[in-house]
Amino acid sequence: QVQLVESGGGLVQAGGSLRLSCAASGHTFGWYAMGWFRQPAGKEREFVAACTWSGGSTHFADSVKGRFTISRASAENAVYLQMNSLKPEDTAVYYCAADLNWNAILTMRLVNYWGQGTQVTVSS
Repeated sequence: QVQLVESGGGLVQAGGSLRLSCAASGHTFGWYAMGWFRQPAGKEREFVAACTWSGGSTHFADSVKGRFTISRASAENAVYLQMNSLKPEDTAVYYCAADLNWNAILTMRLVNYWGQGTQVTVSS
């Protein structure tokens, strides 16, 4: 059974930083892609960032480019989302996801595994 557990969310003032962590457990051999998504209250879930398990390729939503970075620690089966220069519009529940298919992560279609989410609130 694969499990993804996010942590690191919280309340931060605009301009501040947070680092989200996603710990993967279970059968993780051969993971291809990991992604971060977010869902603001009352809105649809949206793509934030993704990386291949090797870390060789990354992709970001335009809204977070230059402010967010994604990284992974293979030995720890973990993926991180460093969020800097946070804005109130970044407020959302942030989800970690994993799939063997890179395009599934990028398009958010038929993604196999999701975490339970962690709340990020940015005050103005």
